[in-house]
Amino acid sequence: MADETGGTRFRDVVTSVDQLREVLGSPGRRAAQKVVTVLDEPCRRFIAASPLLLLATANARGVMDVSPKGDPAGFVQVLDAKTMAIPDRLGNRRIDSFRNIVENPNVGVIFIVPGTEHTLRVSGKAQIVRDADLRETMIVNGKIPDHVLVVSVERVLFHCPKCMIRSHLWDPDAWPDPAAIPTLAETLVAHAKLAETVADVQAVIDKDAVERLY
Repeated sequence: MADETGGTRFRDVVTSVDQLREVLGSPGRRAAQKVVTVLDEPCRRFIAASPLLLLATANARGVMDVSPKGDPAGFVQVLDAKTMAIPDRLGNRRIDSFRNIVENPNVGVIFIVPGTEHTLRVSGKAQIVRDADLRETMIVNGKIPDHVLVVSVERVLFHCPKCMIRSHLWDPDAWPDPAAIPTLAETLVAHAKLAETVADVQAVIDKDAVERLY
C-alpha cells in the first residue's frame, strides 16, 4: 500500500494466516464452534428486536460498500430457517448496494439492538425481488417498498461484546459533543462542491426526512 507520494508507508506487513496465528494463536472451542448455518430461535429473537443493520456488499471488482438500514424493530422478516427478507425504503437513489448485488450476490449483515452489547452476523447470497405479496407485508405508514432484498443464509454467528464495551456506544456520558461533528449538510456542500449554503442544504435534508421517510 503506497502513501500519498507513491512510497511505501509500512515495513512490517502481514501477508499470511500463519503470520497471524504466530501472534494471536488459535480460537477457543466456543469461538471456533459457534458458527451455524440456519436462523434458529435465538437468531430470530435477536432479529425481531433489531431496528438497525449494516449491509456489506461488493461489486464484481471487489470494491466494497457498507450501508445502514433501519426501521421499527422487527422490520427484517425471517421467511424460514435459511431465508430472510429486508425491505428497501426510500433513499437517495444511488442504489450502491443494489448495483453491487446485481454484479455480486455475496452479502454480509450485522444486526444491532440498542443497549445490547453483542451483535448478530449473517452472510449469504442475496437477490432483489419485487413479489407483490411479500412487499405488501412490509407496508409502513401506508407505503409499500418498491423492492425487497432476500438473503439466502449461509453462515450465522453471534459476535462478542468487546467492541461495544470498548467503544462505550450505549453510554451517553461517553458520547461526543454534537457541535464537534460535521453535519450531513456540511459534508454535502464540501464533497459535492455545491453552490448552495449549508443552511439551504440542511433545509432540503430536513424536508426530505419528513416527506420521504417511506
